[in-house]
Amino acid sequence: MTESEVVVEVQDVHREFRIGGEIVRALQGISLKIQRGEYVSIMGPSGSGKTTLFNMIGGLDSPTRGTVTLLGHAMGKLPSHIAARLRCRKVGYIFQSYNLIPVLTALDNVALPALLLGLPQNEARDRAAVQLGQVGLGERLHHRPDELSGGQQQRVAIARAFVNDPSIILADEPTGNLDLHTGEEIIENLSRLSHERHVTVISATHDHKMLSVSDRVVTVVGGRIEKIVRREDLKIQVGSIT
Repeated sequence: MTESEVVVEVQDVHREFRIGGEIVRALQGISLKIQRGEYVSIMGPSGSGKTTLFNMIGGLDSPTRGTVTLLGHAMGKLPSHIAARLRCRKVGYIFQSYNLIPVLTALDNVALPALLLGLPQNEARDRAAVQLGQVGLGERLHHRPDELSGGQQQRVAIARAFVNDPSIILADEPTGNLDLHTGEEIIENLSRLSHERHVTVISATHDHKMLSVSDRVVTVVGGRIEKIVRREDLKIQVGSIT
């Protein structure tokens, strides 16, 4: 691994929260490097710290101690408006609950991040139409979220995540609200787009179906990385990974 290939570096990151009079140590000295084009799944039980780590990587939260470097930028040292623009340009987000705007069509939901970058409306909507076609929704451009199934809504969310041609996709439990078959379709879509565009995908997930497309699986327990396993070394049993 050469430094030029590293798109995310988490270095000795700690995150502490104060709840009442108690200090909760959500992350305890996490260090991790992720390469361009990798598909990395972050797994762990509820309360393990995987979501906190995921938020650190995306610059959605800041460490108590340690550093997070995203595409060569130390996130904690950037002014908030510059960090926000970097995330908008270079990072696409996919959430379990889709996070679509109910009153907007699929086309306008996908176009929104491009508009936030300052693209003219026609160009943003043209770009959005292409992305929706890529996920098989070319005939659903003018449907609102309540006119789409859960799987279709998540495909809209994937199209939105890719609309600004990002370097990194952050997917938080992207199949959590979907049935088995639809979840598999979403994983296949995400994996295909990642490989076609050489985009890094980082997913916080409980879904073992993700393992078939992951280059590495990072297991977080008690705020620490318990193990990092490459796909070819995984041994998958019912309900567990060894």
